[in-house]
Amino acid sequence: MKRRPRIYFSFRSPYSWLTVHRLRTAAPQVCAELEWIPYFDPDHTTSAMLDDRDATFHYVQMSRAKHRYILMDTKRLAGTLGIPMAWPIDRDPWWDLPHLAWLLARRLGRADPFYDELTAARWGRGENICDPEVVRAAAARAGVDPELAAHAPDDPEIRAEGVAGLVTAYEDDIFGVPYLKLGPHRFWGYDRLDAFLRVWQESAGRVDPAREGKEIR
Repeated sequence: MKRRPRIYFSFRSPYSWLTVHRLRTAAPQVCAELEWIPYFDPDHTTSAMLDDRDATFHYVQMSRAKHRYILMDTKRLAGTLGIPMAWPIDRDPWWDLPHLAWLLARRLGRADPFYDELTAARWGRGENICDPEVVRAAAARAGVDPELAAHAPDDPEIRAEGVAGLVTAYEDDIFGVPYLKLGPHRFWGYDRLDAFLRVWQESAGRVDPAREGKEIR
């Protein structure tokens, strides 16, 4: 059986945030078909579990110069899309927390609203989504039990699910996000979304979203 097309996303990445925004706005039918896999810097516990699976984390930390460029580029892109943005300051981030909390929300059928609340907190208000209190507040607004969300990393099944996603990323040679994969086709980055959508449409003779009045912008 063929695997569903996959999207690797991260709450850390502004390009992931903007790509998902474009995807959900212009082609929501695609979103329903995708396998969504969170991609995040692992903490010591997750790293040890990855070692046990003979998997590593391909992502390489960026330089300060690249970080400054991404800040300017993201603000430009957000402005083009008409999205207000507040750049967050990450101090000692614990990325397992928001991503594992999202996996919990998905189990509870609240993946989309919790995603929206976390991205609104991070990119709309510049809040630290690695802070348990911020996660609790986002969970409450999304209809998720705040304590379950804040303690998602303590749930062995949720932790194992997060590790499984990172193992899949390792096997798929994922080195950054957003990253879309459809069969042998791979698309990395914000500016590859249109190419992915063309391949997705061609793969089964689907209708171009632009023909339905939904221009990809």
